[in-house]
Amino acid sequence: MSERIELLIELAELGAIGRKREVTLRELASRLNTSPQSILRLLREMEREGLISRETSGRKTRLGLTEKGLEILEELHERLEKALYCGLIIGEVVSGLGEGSYYVRLYRDRIREYLGFDPFPGTLNVKVLFPRTIFDALIDVRPILIPGFVRDGRTFGDVKAYPVRVEDVEGAIVVPSRSVHPPKIAEIIAPVNLRETLNLRDGSRIRIKAVGGR
Repeated sequence: MSERIELLIELAELGAIGRKREVTLRELASRLNTSPQSILRLLREMEREGLISRETSGRKTRLGLTEKGLEILEELHERLEKALYCGLIIGEVVSGLGEGSYYVRLYRDRIREYLGFDPFPGTLNVKVLFPRTIFDALIDVRPILIPGFVRDGRTFGDVKAYPVRVEDVEGAIVVPSRSVHPPKIAEIIAPVNLRETLNLRDGSRIRIKAVGGR
C-alpha cells in the first residue's frame, strides 16, 4: 500500500485534484525513484481499484485522483495530524532577551490568580524544533487568558497562557499580545527555575507537552 500512497501524494502535488494532469511515466518514475515499467504496472492496478482515473494518447498520459483516492489521502492527513500535532513540542533551550524577569514580576499576581502557581521571576526560552511553530502544537489547546492592566499610564496587554509540562514540571507557555518573539520561540513560565531544576543550558533538548485540550 505504501507505493500507492506515495503515488497519490505525488499526483496531488502535481495538481491532479479535480482535473487530469498530463505527466509522463518517466517523470513519475524519476519522482518515485523506480522504473517506468513499475509505474505503468502500478497505474493499471490503481485504476482498477478506483483510486485514479487515466487517459492515454500515444505516449501521453493524463492522470487524476478519484474521490476514493482523495478519501485515502484525507484519512492519512487526519491520522498524521492526530499523531504529530498532539500538543507535543521538541525544542532547544536558547537565551532570551533578558526581559522575562521584569514582565513575570509585573504579572505575578495575575499569574497566581489565573494559573494557580507563584511564578519564578524569569522565563525559559525554547526554540521549537518540532513541529514548525508553537501554534501548530497548540492548535487544539484552549489558552487561559490573563487580562492586561494599566499602570502609571502605561498599558500592559493581555497574555495567553497554554498550560504545559516541561519534562516533569508543570508550567505554561505565555504569548503576550505584543510579543517580540517569533512563533518558533516558546517562552515558558513555571513555579521553579527550570534551568536549575532540569539542569538545562543553551542547546539542551527538552520535551514540552500541552496539558489538556479543547
